[in-house]
Amino acid sequence: MDFIYQDPYPILKDDTQYKKITSDYVSVQQLGDREILTIDPKGLELLAEEAMSDVSFMLRATHLQKLRNIIDDPEATDNDRFVAYNLLQNAAVAVEGQLPSCQDTGTAIVMAKKGENVYTGADDGEWLSKGIFNTYQKRNLRYSQIVPISMFEEKNSGSNLPAQIDIYAKKGASYEFLFLAKGGGSANKTFLYQKTKSLLNEKSLDEFVRERIMDLGTSACPPYHLAIVIGGTSAEANLAAVKKASAGYYDNLPTTGNMAGQAFRDLEWEKRVQLICQESHIGAQFGGKYLTHDVRVIRLPRHAASCPVGMGVSCSADRNIKGKITKDGIFLEQLETNPKQFLPETAPHLEAPVEINLDRPMKEVLAELSKYPIKTRLKLNGTLIVARDIAHAKIKELLDAGKPMPEYFKNHPVYYAGPAKTPEGMPSGSFGPTTAGRMDVYVDEFQAAGGSMIMLAKGNRSKEVMNACQKYGGFYLGSIGGPAAILAKENILLVEVVDFEELGMEAVRKITIKDFPAFIITDDKGNDFFANL
Repeated sequence: MDFIYQDPYPILKDDTQYKKITSDYVSVQQLGDREILTIDPKGLELLAEEAMSDVSFMLRATHLQKLRNIIDDPEATDNDRFVAYNLLQNAAVAVEGQLPSCQDTGTAIVMAKKGENVYTGADDGEWLSKGIFNTYQKRNLRYSQIVPISMFEEKNSGSNLPAQIDIYAKKGASYEFLFLAKGGGSANKTFLYQKTKSLLNEKSLDEFVRERIMDLGTSACPPYHLAIVIGGTSAEANLAAVKKASAGYYDNLPTTGNMAGQAFRDLEWEKRVQLICQESHIGAQFGGKYLTHDVRVIRLPRHAASCPVGMGVSCSADRNIKGKITKDGIFLEQLETNPKQFLPETAPHLEAPVEINLDRPMKEVLAELSKYPIKTRLKLNGTLIVARDIAHAKIKELLDAGKPMPEYFKNHPVYYAGPAKTPEGMPSGSFGPTTAGRMDVYVDEFQAAGGSMIMLAKGNRSKEVMNACQKYGGFYLGSIGGPAAILAKENILLVEVVDFEELGMEAVRKITIKDFPAFIITDDKGNDFFANL
């Protein structure tokens, strides 16, 4: 057999629309018969800074068009349209550059391909990190990176570093980049399943997809761009392909395989999986057709004894942006600067929500909620307590030490969230919900102590939470995942820290809200919207 080398991921074309940032920092030098693209590392800093800034406040036009398609689809449910409309409104607020599209401004990730004829004379990762650092210092973003001091002691790095930077080699004299801001909710919905050859038939694969789609749930803010990758020379190669495919990076792969093992898209299975997602009726968070905008199914070569299958999503904060450096300058993907054009002239018609005044004794609020079935749309007004992972752990430490539950946890509903920085002159930074499931372990103990009787967050929850709510008379309310900017601008009137100030974005806060949208997901009778699915 003759030797054959195949580019594992032969992207056939790049139809990205780029904008030119600058011609500075780039020159061409002759070395023998080679032209060397020489890049001042300050150019890397500039590109990373601009990329992370743009991607935090703007989205791709193709993504926004898919949201508008939901509103225009007669088969979409009212809940689908409600979520899509809110997400378009959120994009219109975020593009103003003060409030990022999501409060979880993510882990900064850079995936790059550096040509053999590119010279920087520097540690590229350091200069890319410096650009990322600049953006997170200057803009109203959130520091989410927790660094280990010892096995169990952790601290917030205070800069959102370290970033994940992966640089690969390629031929030529150009430098190509994919920048991502990956939030925790979206990242946590990445799955690896170690399967075998027995999966590779129509019946088994169909059954597998129908079962595993339910693992996604809604905690990562659908509608999703879903990627499923079958095969891979290793587990890590599979998951790297999942991440890039969910970002649209592999859209222009071939659609057939070959004997050299090239990656390809299976368009037939993309349609089938999209239909399976629609038939799940999970919808755009609260029931309907639009769990996913679209699906990418990528097929890779594999070891005969192994068949890794990866699944992951890019969420409603579809924060992916390409960049490149060539002899002509430094370029960045052009994201949409006018998302308002995708909004309909009038909002989708919806039945009026039930208004709930939270500034009453907890027993009265619980009695009011008990009148309504799950899926009821609410409009919340009054006071919430904000607490998430570390704050819950701190309160558990108090209970374990025999101390009482803090009164604020008894007297007010708890909102699982952590805000971005507050812009000057505004009451709040972007402030959307975080994933509820991470707090499930605390619910029974906290409700037994009189706290967490009403919880507000995003995504589905465990059977243990349903049982606790039925036992103690509690409720879990679902907030729309995704529209963090518009919540900060229109629905949050006042924010103050009340406990654990040293925890930064994880401190306990008290906020005053107006017309805050939510749905009853789990009630005091043992009913749960997602369990019904």
